[in-house]
Amino acid sequence: MDQISNPALLEQAERAKRASRVLFSSTAAVRNDALGYISESILNSKESILEANVKDLEAASAAKMPPTQMDRLRLDSKRIDSMALGVRDVQKLPEIVGNVQDGWVRPNGLRVKRVRVPLGLVGIIYENRPNVTSDAAALCLKSANATMLRGSSSAYHSNLAICDLIADSLEKAGLPRDAVSLVKDTRRESAIDFMRLEGFIDCLIPRGGKSLIRAIKENATVPYIVDGDGNCHIYVDQHADLKMASSIVVNAKCQRPGVCNAAESLIVHTKVAEQFLSMLRLDLVGVEVRGDERTLEYYPGSVLATEEDYATEFLDLILSVKVVDSIEEATAHIQRYGSGHSEAIVTSDISSANFFVANVDSAAVLVNASTRFVDGGEVGFGAEIGISTQKLHARGPMGLEALTTLRFVIEGEGQVR
Repeated sequence: MDQISNPALLEQAERAKRASRVLFSSTAAVRNDALGYISESILNSKESILEANVKDLEAASAAKMPPTQMDRLRLDSKRIDSMALGVRDVQKLPEIVGNVQDGWVRPNGLRVKRVRVPLGLVGIIYENRPNVTSDAAALCLKSANATMLRGSSSAYHSNLAICDLIADSLEKAGLPRDAVSLVKDTRRESAIDFMRLEGFIDCLIPRGGKSLIRAIKENATVPYIVDGDGNCHIYVDQHADLKMASSIVVNAKCQRPGVCNAAESLIVHTKVAEQFLSMLRLDLVGVEVRGDERTLEYYPGSVLATEEDYATEFLDLILSVKVVDSIEEATAHIQRYGSGHSEAIVTSDISSANFFVANVDSAAVLVNASTRFVDGGEVGFGAEIGISTQKLHARGPMGLEALTTLRFVIEGEGQVR
């Protein structure tokens, strides 16, 4: 293990690792009790959570944080209710730990089975978004993993308030408080040390922008799953229902522009481009459009896009637009500029839909639906630990299964080889 400069972080990791062993042998009933207490505590502590969040928002405002990032940081009564509901939804999910994936008997009588077990200690490093604190804690607890949470300084007070009530809930259920812990040192040096907790963290999951992902790739010595960029595209096919397409584009771009499953780029078939872009201009209020020359012709007020625009995850009310002559050109554009997160097609033609699904290689492909549905809660996971753009171990929204692995259990009656 590389030299860690933070003794307090090492001590915290040791306590969390011990807690992970307790969780490994814990019962589903005890873990579900803890989740129930956490959900109740979030609702009962709404006022104190909001007070803590106000401190973060005031500091962020003074630092002139961009509006979309402020939105990610902000909690309100409705969002806190959603956090509590998310924990309760995770509690209700079927038990996964200890499930037998498959099994067989060998000719020599050995009984072989593969059993789902927790990863151990999961590290989460994330920016803003204090709701990640409860989501990550709930999923890790349900899957019998301990977790160390390393949030950003901008959300420190919010994260601390949530983690304190989670620790109290764990203790109430008879589980170690250190099963969910917050790294309180938010310096960059601490983040680097966190990425290097080899021998303690079994899997590291980053949730943040390009700079965080780059830091993980350059510094991490523990296994990690990349929760990558969301340069998500929507392709409006020549056979699309244009009213449906406009509704989907507006939702995907505008509902929450600062999240990874928001649409960043629009591709339109030339046969419907003039009609659709004229229609979209009336619906897509407040969005800056950067497009090619044909877009500028059909969408007054748009500006000429650069190569960088097509490759950018804006996380803002900005949309790049490309008019294409074929679905083949559309998928080639996505292949060139996409980040492998989520890509959508709007079409009423089954052959176009099938071609798009077969030729777009991303973690999620959608047909006639907003990219905003690529979310753990929306696909039935209760919550998500992140959205992986990798292909090994986990891909797409990561729920309970992504937080487990398989081990072999082999039973015999004295067989020797």
